[in-house]
Amino acid sequence: MATHSLEAIISEITPPDAQCMAQAQAHTAQLVMPTRALGRLHEIGERLCAIQGTLTPSITQKAVLIMAADHGVAASGVSAYPQEVTGAMVQTFLAGGAGINAIANQVGATVRVVDMGIIPELDPAHMPNGAALRVSKIGRGTANFCKGPAMERPAAEASVLAGYRYAAEMINEGIRIIGTGDMGIGNTTPSTAIGSVLTGKSPAVMVGPGTGIDKNRMVAKRDIVEQAIRVNQPRADDGLDVLAKVGGFEIGGIAGIILAAAHHRCPVVIDGFISSAGALVAQALCPPALEYAFAGHCSEEPGHRHMLDHLNLRPILDLGMRLGEGTGAALAMSVIEAASRITKEVMTFDEAGVAGKS
Repeated sequence: MATHSLEAIISEITPPDAQCMAQAQAHTAQLVMPTRALGRLHEIGERLCAIQGTLTPSITQKAVLIMAADHGVAASGVSAYPQEVTGAMVQTFLAGGAGINAIANQVGATVRVVDMGIIPELDPAHMPNGAALRVSKIGRGTANFCKGPAMERPAAEASVLAGYRYAAEMINEGIRIIGTGDMGIGNTTPSTAIGSVLTGKSPAVMVGPGTGIDKNRMVAKRDIVEQAIRVNQPRADDGLDVLAKVGGFEIGGIAGIILAAAHHRCPVVIDGFISSAGALVAQALCPPALEYAFAGHCSEEPGHRHMLDHLNLRPILDLGMRLGEGTGAALAMSVIEAASRITKEVMTFDEAGVAGKS
């Protein structure tokens, strides 16, 4: 695969096909049903047409790409679970026993995992289903951003490019819609920091329970986010600066997935809170890239709605989910596929020989 610089990738991303969007909207107006009777399904279908540049969009080849990494801030007690869970869950994904595997099986999506920077060393050659694991370890976890930057700027850029590379690989293999997934104990804390910096909302508004911490620990988590922002002074006008100072390797990888989808004119479904932090970074780097994105769902994390508002994305589902892994993105793919089928399979009034609206 040709190597692209981040600057080149960004410069080559253009908005979806506006002419195709107009044609799709005109077609939708003639479907054999009351005007826009299926609500947002029509909007989703029309956006698919514009993204893929066709009036017969297809997303039958689906995938979820899970980016995994550890976080130095986990040492500050921001999670209800120990850091060892990150590596253990990566192995569970490969074994097919996690929540994402069950939902991906239901919607017919491939699951692939990328080690962006987990602490343990996993060798795909000596693991069950190791072919589904890619290793692109930027480091063995980030630094604790309470004391300084989570990573250096070159590492932040490398994480974005790694996400781009693996998503592009799957798209070139024939995947027609890709979902973002994450795994990393402690990663709601950097996501809160990113969300606070890039939306302008205070950490007090953005912070949530993550894996299930109590109110006292949530107050401590808010204080940690405030400290990280105060110590590092991330620049809201520089997505890489924010990612480097208060982010995570997997969050950068998710931003790269979104850029790859836009670069290859492929729809991408953003999962929950952590994935939306990656989307905020992608938006800061290249605003048109988000025109290729769908929000799979709205998480129970209180800051997620603020993120989605800033991204100008309406969630497809709102089911009280907060697992991550790409579960919301995968589940939403069934709705997106229904929208694609309505667009290309429902007859027009003329085709059905039915009298149209008078």
